[in-house]
Amino acid sequence: MEAVEIFSKGGAVMYLLLISSVAVAAIGIERFRFYRYASHDSEKFLAALKEQLKTRQAGEVLSFCNRENSCVGLVAAAGVKASVAGENVELALNTAYDEEAMKLRARLNYLSMIVTLAPLLGLLGTISGMIESFNIFSIQAGQPLAITGGIGEALIATATGLCVSIFALVVHTYFAQKLDENLTSLDKAANIVLAYLGGRHETP
Repeated sequence: MEAVEIFSKGGAVMYLLLISSVAVAAIGIERFRFYRYASHDSEKFLAALKEQLKTRQAGEVLSFCNRENSCVGLVAAAGVKASVAGENVELALNTAYDEEAMKLRARLNYLSMIVTLAPLLGLLGTISGMIESFNIFSIQAGQPLAITGGIGEALIATATGLCVSIFALVVHTYFAQKLDENLTSLDKAANIVLAYLGGRHETP
């Protein structure tokens, strides 16, 4: 009950901050599940990909890549498939890389926005509360407790906004690191395929 009372005292912006915090949690869960899929045994796959390209025909390598259900596998498969079809391998790799990179970056910009937006919403709530407190001051100058109590309630919004911002910043930083790791794996996959198949076309 106390938490509900504190929430209600923070003003209307508390609802926006609540929505923001729920959004951060939802994005965090979704991105965690996606990155776990995206980076599934990527180093093991890259090591096996090198061996496959050394000893197997392109058609066999393509079947191997198609069995890898991850972003790295999709990029590698795109390059090998282009080689089998006699198409430009580098172009196919770049196109697949851009598509997978876009999926990896999805929704991270919303986290970045919330990091900046939450403190501003908190400040807005505090300013609104301060204005109300000074209105009380002009009407009830002889009641200091009413004034200071209103200021204290106004600061709830700022404190909540900072908490939401810190939460969003931690989540964003974690996934920014995961993004870099996954993009590095995509680069490695593209470079491996390009090194073995970039200058020639294979037959299945």
